[in-house]
Amino acid sequence: MPGLREFNRRRTREAISHTATRLFLARGFDTVTIAEVAAAAGVAKMTVTNHFPRKEDLVLDIADDLIAAPGRVVAERAPGESPPAALHRDLFEALDRHDAALGFSGPDFAAMLLGSPALLARLREIHEQREDALAAALVEAGDDETSARLTAAYLTATYRVLFTEVLRRTAAGEPDDSIAAHVRSTARRAFDLLAPGLEPVEATAPTRS
Repeated sequence: MPGLREFNRRRTREAISHTATRLFLARGFDTVTIAEVAAAAGVAKMTVTNHFPRKEDLVLDIADDLIAAPGRVVAERAPGESPPAALHRDLFEALDRHDAALGFSGPDFAAMLLGSPALLARLREIHEQREDALAAALVEAGDDETSARLTAAYLTATYRVLFTEVLRRTAAGEPDDSIAAHVRSTARRAFDLLAPGLEPVEATAPTRS
């Protein structure tokens, strides 16, 4: 029964991730082994690695969603809505709900991410993969390859800066509402700065007399 198998797979994956995160928070990401995670979760070590080939993704278990989200927003945008406008809207909606995809988490979790070179390296890789996925979605939406790459780079850099700001403020113990208000203001400035570069060249090129 595929539905039940998928449900059990997801439940096992979540249980492993939650167990691993609890151990990492208590003892440090670098000191806990995969074997210890498996023992604490009551599964075989191979079960852990089948679900999480990389140790970092035991913590960043939403990596696949993080990578796919911007491209999905572009693909599922409303008729007549431009890709940048859809991404702008989605970002502010995520701020309103304090979405984990923007870095909202507990102070201890945020501090763990910021304090681990391995986890920070994985986050950088995730942002790069997000950029590639977004560029592919923009090409599918009608952009040429170069424009898609530039737009994806601009927008992914904005996401990365905002994500890091949320993490830093969370680790410092700032309340989510306060963080969201600050990041919302920063995001508005960022999109205002990016807007001219996201318009078609024909719309911004100076006219000749």
